[in-house]
Amino acid sequence: MTPAAGAPAKFHDISLRVSYGDTDKAGVVYYANYLRYFERGRTELLRSLGVSYRDLEIEHGIVMPVVEASCRYLAPCRYDDLVVVRSWISALEAASLTVRNEVFIRENDDLSKVAEGFTRHAVLNSLWRPTRIPEDVRRRLSGEGG
Repeated sequence: MTPAAGAPAKFHDISLRVSYGDTDKAGVVYYANYLRYFERGRTELLRSLGVSYRDLEIEHGIVMPVVEASCRYLAPCRYDDLVVVRSWISALEAASLTVRNEVFIRENDDLSKVAEGFTRHAVLNSLWRPTRIPEDVRRRLSGEGG
């Protein structure tokens, strides 16, 4: 998977350890927890671009709820695995954005992909109506700086 043409190519990786609470009775990561991993990756990606959810809400009066999500599972993660979540913005529209994610298990220097997917977010104002992404935020999200 690679960023779409015309979309920012800034990848951001975070590492996390699978906790016991993330797993089901069989000892594998419960399927819905991959969406939590996507959320953590997205939050840190935005932070690395100079955008925080808190500032979006307080300074700009906007929220970005998930309006679509997808995850394709390729292999299981288990308790205590070291996981890398790679995230990037694959689409930046007037009032929405899409973040792609890949999840890997890290073993020594090797990465083995175990899941991939995306979340699409509407950009809404305080009345929960679609609104344009503020220009200063758009510049940061597109990798042009702030």
